[in-house]
Order: sequence, then C-alpha cells, then structure tokens
Amino acid sequence: MCYAVTCKACGKTTWDGCGQHVDDVMREVPAAQQCRCPRKTEQPRRTGSGFWRR
Repeated sequence: MCYAVTCKACGKTTWDGCGQHVDDVMREVPAAQQCRCPRKTEQPRRTGSGFWRR
C-alpha cells in the first residue's frame, strides 16, 4: 500500500510504498504541493551481519 510522505529535499508531498497506489495517494494533493524531485528507483543494498545475510 502507498502513503503520503514529505520529500526531504523540497518539503512537498510525495509518496512511498509499493507503487501500485500512487494515483490514489496523490489525487488528494494539489499539483502545486506535489514533489517533482527525481525519484530514486534503485534501493540501496543493505549491508550488515544479520542472521540471514550469509
């Protein structure tokens, strides 16, 4: 499920989540208040020594 969040770069509203419900989330946000910053499409690789990271 997607949900509204505040962009850390511009302070306007953007979305986070699965990406399948973006229209539902952003429909309620006026165009002037929607973030236009480029989205990062690649998730950073997690590093660590967790149990499942072998």
